[in-house]
Amino acid sequence: MAQEHLKKTEAESPRAPVPAVAEEKTVSQAPEKKPDESKALAVVDKAPDSEKKKISGGSQDRDVALADLEKGKRLSFIKAWEESEKSKAENKAQKKLSDVTAWENSKKASLEAKLKRIEEQLERKKAEYAEKIKNNVALIHKQAEEKRAMVEAKRGEELLKAEEMGAKYRATSTTPKKLLGCF
Repeated sequence: MAQEHLKKTEAESPRAPVPAVAEEKTVSQAPEKKPDESKALAVVDKAPDSEKKKISGGSQDRDVALADLEKGKRLSFIKAWEESEKSKAENKAQKKLSDVTAWENSKKASLEAKLKRIEEQLERKKAEYAEKIKNNVALIHKQAEEKRAMVEAKRGEELLKAEEMGAKYRATSTTPKKLLGCF
């Protein structure tokens, strides 16, 4: 049945006959076609003739198409240039920002080092002043001990003097001229 259909199609189409091997491949690969579809194949052969007419008569269309292509090319170059300039400006701004950040960081670092140096000096001065104060406290304590010792010595002397005077008055049976300070 398939072979009969192929024979009918060959008879109807104006093309040259296809070898038998090709017929077998066509039949095995494609489903059976209706006779109307095979006629459509013959019409497709005429399509290139109509395209030739359009190309030969459409020089204005070709010029318009070329102008459109040229315009598209120019616009793409402009867009690429614009993107390039934007990229350059962005890179330049990033470089400036990084320079500003580096400058800021270096200034901060130098000020922090200066602050640390001043703090170290203040710590040394504080330690020196603390040492002076401690020395002064020790000196005052030493002077206070000396004064206490003097007061104790004087008290001991006065006690001995009072005892001696009391022994003298007892021995002489006399009374002191000054009795207590309140009389």
